[in-house]
Amino acid sequence: MIRAGIVGAAGYVGGELMRLLLLHPEVELVFAQSRHLAGKSWSAAHPDLALLGEGDFVAEADLFSVDVLFMALGHGESAAWWQQNSLPASLKVIDMSQDFRLDEKSGFVYGLPEFQRERIATAKYVANPGCFATALQLALLPLAAANQLYEVHATGITGSTGAGRALGDTSHFSWRANNLAAYKSLQHQHLAEVQQTLSKSLGESYQSLHFVPWRGDFTRGIFASLQFKSEVSLEDLKAQYAAYYAGHPFTALAKGSLDLKQVVQTNHALLAIEKVGEQAVVHVAIDNLLKGAAGQAVQNMNLMFQLSETAGLRLKPSAF
Repeated sequence: MIRAGIVGAAGYVGGELMRLLLLHPEVELVFAQSRHLAGKSWSAAHPDLALLGEGDFVAEADLFSVDVLFMALGHGESAAWWQQNSLPASLKVIDMSQDFRLDEKSGFVYGLPEFQRERIATAKYVANPGCFATALQLALLPLAAANQLYEVHATGITGSTGAGRALGDTSHFSWRANNLAAYKSLQHQHLAEVQQTLSKSLGESYQSLHFVPWRGDFTRGIFASLQFKSEVSLEDLKAQYAAYYAGHPFTALAKGSLDLKQVVQTNHALLAIEKVGEQAVVHVAIDNLLKGAAGQAVQNMNLMFQLSETAGLRLKPSAF
């Protein structure tokens, strides 16, 4: 059994990691760390875990007791924790923050399996992609691989869990209910990692993605639509996407129309393509807490330990 630990386990992503690891057939969850919840039961913070296994949060992480460490800390906190702690030489680490995603800082490999699965499989440290970044990259990587990626205009909507567990004005029910708003238009923090990946795929700098994100009136999931000009026929575009993702178990073209409920509660990403004249649109849907965070982290762990990529991740969506 792989022995796993989590630092920063109190938030939404930490809770999803605990759920997945407790149910994983090849993993033992050794500790879940949270200083402000230390001594309290796991179910005190995550009631959905009550029937899966019981334990208490710890104040400090015993890094020598585990084979893999998941860092579910906030942005900026991971880098600080990394500087303050000495890690065993054999320990593998998967970080959920944006602190190590750019320029492979501190030896971290960018953890998007559909882009560089082979590198992840041999990595010691992995930087898990952002949720919007995952959706946008999966929508565009087949175009970059075919050298057909030009200017793209994108919009995407995310659920309230994307803002984290800490309460803020725009995550409060009274604001979020029956409401919709754009935020960080054309300057979302995930654009940098998307541009980094696409530039590597193309072999040249790519800065032509224009993205407007929205806050939605629902709890989890991301639905994004990316529009671009293409001279390729709709049938050929679909064939390119199908071929690119043929060997990847979690990303595929949807059969028919696409909606968010097809992927929520799963580690899957589904895509749909439409085209009118020269204008094409790729739609993509993911669960922001799973394929956009904890699920993809477990997928990366599976690769790092030479397990089946789908181990512990055969999850059914909640359609009703």
